[in-house]
Amino acid sequence: MSTLEIKGLHVEIEGKEILKGVDLTLNTNEIHAVMGPNGTGKSTLASAIMGHPKYEVTAGTVTLDGEDVLEMEVDERAQAGLFLAMQYPSEISGVTNADFLRSAINAKREEGEEISLMKFIRELDSKMEVLEMDPDMAQRYLNEGFSGGEKKRNEILQLMMLKPKFAILDEIDSGLDIDALKVVSKGVNEMRGEGFGCLIITHYQRLLNYITPDKVHVMMQGRVVKSGGPELAQKLEAEGYDWVKEELGIEDETVGQEA
Repeated sequence: MSTLEIKGLHVEIEGKEILKGVDLTLNTNEIHAVMGPNGTGKSTLASAIMGHPKYEVTAGTVTLDGEDVLEMEVDERAQAGLFLAMQYPSEISGVTNADFLRSAINAKREEGEEISLMKFIRELDSKMEVLEMDPDMAQRYLNEGFSGGEKKRNEILQLMMLKPKFAILDEIDSGLDIDALKVVSKGVNEMRGEGFGCLIITHYQRLLNYITPDKVHVMMQGRVVKSGGPELAQKLEAEGYDWVKEELGIEDETVGQEA
């Protein structure tokens, strides 16, 4: 079992404190969901874990199996087993999906142990079939000209091919119709198991109808203020966040805009 542990994490952006002491522990074989109103720091948490230079960690720790993640470069975090499916994936002209994925897989392997071309093609074809992706997408430039739904499927394709220890899915359901949502959820559920943990950042219960989380956390004012099981997400969907604020005596304010 691997463990991703966040303790007392404080993060600033351009001098404004966004995260104000986040505590969260995620093990492999677990799927956690983080929910909360806009501007409470959910996407900031994802970016800080992965080392986005815009976000300054001012206090706290992030460790992966006891190793200090905050001391790692971004590529080292990926090689250690962390993966971020971004809310707005970048387009890269001149680099095909297939070339990008094979290079990313080999970057995690020792010299002389690169994945063979035939094994790579078999695995890529298999994963694209699960995600109901057009085989031609393998030879298209990375995300270039992709629809929003195609970009999100492509993020899950990368997840399935790279097989990280922990994936952070930042609003992977944003902009998806119901059919695409089901397909993306199927890909995440295929990864579920002892060697994989997942942190899902979402606003809506609808994604969690297809990916049942083990734990649900509510973020407000830059902290995790409440945790529970899948029933917590259902109550949030039915009643909104006001009951949490009332229960915990939280004033109706946000900490800033999420990036």
